[in-house]
Amino acid sequence: MSGEIDLVRHPRARRAKLSLDPASGRVRLVIPARASAKAALAWAATQGEWLERQRAALPAARPFVPGALVPFDDTTLTIVWDDSASRRIAHVDDRLVTGGPAETVGRRVEAWLRREALRLLSEDTAHYAALAGVKVVKVAIGDARGRWGSCASSGTIRYNWRLALAPSAVRRATAAHEVAHRVHMNHSPAFHALVATLYGRDPAVERNWLRRHGAALHWFGRGSI
Repeated sequence: MSGEIDLVRHPRARRAKLSLDPASGRVRLVIPARASAKAALAWAATQGEWLERQRAALPAARPFVPGALVPFDDTTLTIVWDDSASRRIAHVDDRLVTGGPAETVGRRVEAWLRREALRLLSEDTAHYAALAGVKVVKVAIGDARGRWGSCASSGTIRYNWRLALAPSAVRRATAAHEVAHRVHMNHSPAFHALVATLYGRDPAVERNWLRRHGAALHWFGRGSI
């Protein structure tokens, strides 16, 4: 079982703590800095029933396969594989149509979604940057499991591409949040006031949506664990 666990020593930990990341399904065991790893892993091995209950509560895996439904920018798209079609992904009405090797459909759909995420988030960022009167040097995307966006002091803003799978209001609220960091590199009252000004209101509803449903977005494009 030790090979399935991410073991982390934490200087402020007072006891062993076992958790399951809802975004990745990985098991994490945090132990005090000087604790016995062998003893902690032996204890974790006794928690099999608890882990199975946690795994059962994980979001369902949603691989990008023919026939799958994919949320995208307030719509739902159906992946359609047609052996007579081009291997290049084509967005046709409410479908993503592609040909080529069936075994590479998932990889190509994800690549298309990443490109579209960059396009949408670049547009959102430019909109809020103009409102804030700030410059954003670069917009980039990634797939970090711990955060939906980040703003570097250099002026680069990076987003998780899976925001393209979220409601557009959630995506835009995240962009407003990151652009506000170009003015306030903190989470002070002034920062939150600027986010609300840029977005048009306090995006509490959108923040709550991500807290409740964000983990499920990480399971799109994945098989079962």
